[in-house]
Amino acid sequence: MAQAMRPRPPVSLFATDGKAHPLQDGLMAVTLVLGALAFVTAMFHNLHLISSWAGLIGILTGAYGQYISVTTRERFPLILGLGASAIGFFLGMAHGGLFGGVIG
Repeated sequence: MAQAMRPRPPVSLFATDGKAHPLQDGLMAVTLVLGALAFVTAMFHNLHLISSWAGLIGILTGAYGQYISVTTRERFPLILGLGASAIGFFLGMAHGGLFGGVIG
């Protein structure tokens, strides 16, 4: 008995359930960009304001993205962005913090 072949949905880089997830994809992109910015600027002591603020915002957007994510392909880049944001945030805080030298 031959079974009917169902057409396979096109393979997507971001969604494995065949549906569009524009909010999750946007949060993923923002988290990755902020994570990269925070990580790179954390390597320079005088850029602690950028690294700490980008890291903090990256952590918040990544956490919300994880909360509403649907697929594994969304969660994996979010975790990478969260990790980079956290490293940038912590190093930025160690170098002077969110308001270091500006207030106080």
